[in-house]
Amino acid sequence: KAMLLLKKKRYQEQLLDKTENQISNLERMVQDIEFTQIEMKVIEGLKIGNECLNKMHQVMSIEEVERIIGETQDAVEYQRQIDELLAGSLTEEDEDAILEELNAITQEQLELPEVPSEPLPEKVPEVSPIKNRPKPELVAAS
Repeated sequence: KAMLLLKKKRYQEQLLDKTENQISNLERMVQDIEFTQIEMKVIEGLKIGNECLNKMHQVMSIEEVERIIGETQDAVEYQRQIDELLAGSLTEEDEDAILEELNAITQEQLELPEVPSEPLPEKVPEVSPIKNRPKPELVAAS
C-alpha cells in the first residue's frame, strides 16, 4: 500500500510539473499575442502615416517648395534694399535743410509762463492707516 501511495504521489508531482509547463507556455503565448497585436497597431500607424506623407507630397512638390523659398528670399532681399534706401536716403542738402530748421526753432523766442518767486508750501504727507483685509480662503478645485 505504501508503494502504491508513493507511485500515486510521484504521478501527481509529474502532473503538476506538466501543468506548470503548460501554464508557462500559455502565458508565453499570451505575451506573444499581445506583442503581435501591438506590432500590428504600429504597422497600421506607419501605413497611415505613409499615406499622409504621400498625399502631402502630391500636394506639395519639390518645385513648389523651391519656388516658395525663392520668393521668400526675394522678398527678404527687397525689404533689405528698402531698409538701406530709407537709412541712407538723406542727401547732404536734406541734412543742411534739417539743420537750418532746427536752428530756426531753437532761436525763436518762446513765451514761457513766469516762474513764481514765492516758495512752495511744505506739505507733510499724511500717513494713512493700513487696513487689514481678511485673507481669502483656499478652495480645492473639483
